Amino acid sequence: MDSALFVHRLHFAFTITFHYLFPQLTMGLSLLIVILKTMAIRTGDPHYDDAARFWTRIFGINFAMGVVTGIPMEFQFGTNWAIFSRSAGGVIGQTLAMEGVFSFFLESTFLGLLVYGEKRMSRAMHWFAAFAVFAGSWLSGYFIIVTDAWMQHPVGYTLADGRFQIASFAEMLLNPWAAWQYAHNMTASVVTASFVVASIGSFYLLMGAYRRFGETFVRLGVICGCAASIIMIFPTGDGQGKMIALHQPVTLSAMEGLFDTAQGAPLALIGQPDVEKLRLDNPVVVPNMLSFLTYQRWHAEVKGLREYPRDRWPDNIPLLYFSYHIMVGLGTIFVAAMGASALMLWRGVLFTRRYMLWMLMLLLPFPYIATTAGWITAEVGRQPWLVYGLMRTAAGASPQVSAGNAWFTLLGFMGLYMVLGLLFLFLVQREIEHGPSASGAH
Repeated sequence: MDSALFVHRLHFAFTITFHYLFPQLTMGLSLLIVILKTMAIRTGDPHYDDAARFWTRIFGINFAMGVVTGIPMEFQFGTNWAIFSRSAGGVIGQTLAMEGVFSFFLESTFLGLLVYGEKRMSRAMHWFAAFAVFAGSWLSGYFIIVTDAWMQHPVGYTLADGRFQIASFAEMLLNPWAAWQYAHNMTASVVTASFVVASIGSFYLLMGAYRRFGETFVRLGVICGCAASIIMIFPTGDGQGKMIALHQPVTLSAMEGLFDTAQGAPLALIGQPDVEKLRLDNPVVVPNMLSFLTYQRWHAEVKGLREYPRDRWPDNIPLLYFSYHIMVGLGTIFVAAMGASALMLWRGVLFTRRYMLWMLMLLLPFPYIATTAGWITAEVGRQPWLVYGLMRTAAGASPQVSAGNAWFTLLGFMGLYMVLGLLFLFLVQREIEHGPSASGAH
């Protein structure tokens, strides 16, 4: 691989991975804040207002970090991917602009009212501000997903003189790939937020501080997390998998480490892909399961990688394979953990089971790992294409930006983002130490 191209890809991978640590929490947390504000109105209990206010402060810190780390990515389209921007800007520029003009301003405007307007607004209007923040954050997610979905499964376009233009904006917005990808991604954001809320609640219960808030946070996180973890696997994960099988079958084969075509293809639980020898080492498989999950027939044919030209294979099959299996493995653990917690909650014993509270607290980073692994699966799986089947990744990079220049800016971003990351951890840790009771006058 050309060294400059490698650094361009690494540059964007680093900045977007770091950036997405923050929106994945804000999108899911916005829904949970609406639930808390709804409980405040229904019960008239100011406890839920205090709980919502505490998480709004956490939301605000994440939102600010997301903005700071998100802006440089848009410049990277022009600096590192100039050819791609010139060719596809007529398409992706539309949805990216809509994300900024409509959803971002909706979210940021009402976030100001949510944070600073409570004493000047009725409870109903303050609830509406929370709902508008939720709507803005989820609308923002949709425009970003539509952009990525077009690169995964291009629809509604024309191509002339090497430039893409929109032929049908409605077709682009209603891309079936986007529908499943959006549902899966937003469900994952709810999983992340649910685990974070349950984890902080468990921390308070284990420390013997803010007990009522701890119980509220654990209850909210477990109920929402259990539902979202199941939905993340079925139907959203299943639907996204079927999109890959239909439109990117070579990616499916690489994700599963399937090198040979099989009638009744097995599902690999464990194994190490050996690309040189075209085999999966030390496999532990479930016979026929991949065929059933993909085509709902136990003996359906699933093509192996050998059936496709090597220049169409994803260019890092081991990374793709392991990222996919980390995502699926952690997703399964999430269902088990939240299912067990929900059962204990229903039986009324969860708050006294310290080992379960420890488990919920220590699981906090794993939804971030699973979501990152999921995005690696999606983006590495699309390779070697920027626009699937139409534009190669190697053809989209900026030809005048050398590897040395790209390394210089990448190292600069790494240093700056390390400082931002430490600042973020300090601010969040301070809010957690202050606790929910310090969030307002109630």
